[in-house]
Amino acid sequence: MHSENSLAAQLLQIVKAVVLAVLFCLAAVLVFSLVLKFAALSESVIRPVNQCIKVFAILFGCFLAVRGEKGWLKGIAVGIFTVMLTWLVFAMVGGDFSLSWLIFAELAFGAVAGLLSGIVAVNVRRG
Repeated sequence: MHSENSLAAQLLQIVKAVVLAVLFCLAAVLVFSLVLKFAALSESVIRPVNQCIKVFAILFGCFLAVRGEKGWLKGIAVGIFTVMLTWLVFAMVGGDFSLSWLIFAELAFGAVAGLLSGIVAVNVRRG
């Protein structure tokens, strides 16, 4: 029974981290879209800024929710699920659910960002 509680606690950490990451991502993209509206920025900055937003969102979620052991594994899950959910949300908003091979690159990118974020999250002391 102890292992079930442990597994449940670990899954809850992942769910909390993903929710926090998705909310952070949505808020940051909203702010960025306002900046784009009022600033004369090139379209070439959109993709890199969106990637940075995803990385910070995953780091934010992991840092606030991931604790204990196996931070790397929890982080990978957070990264992958964050990419999946943000893709779904933005696909719903944009009305375009078409998939391309780029989704695999996005998932790999999210997994690496999550891996590193999970490692940082469990190894940084919080006071």
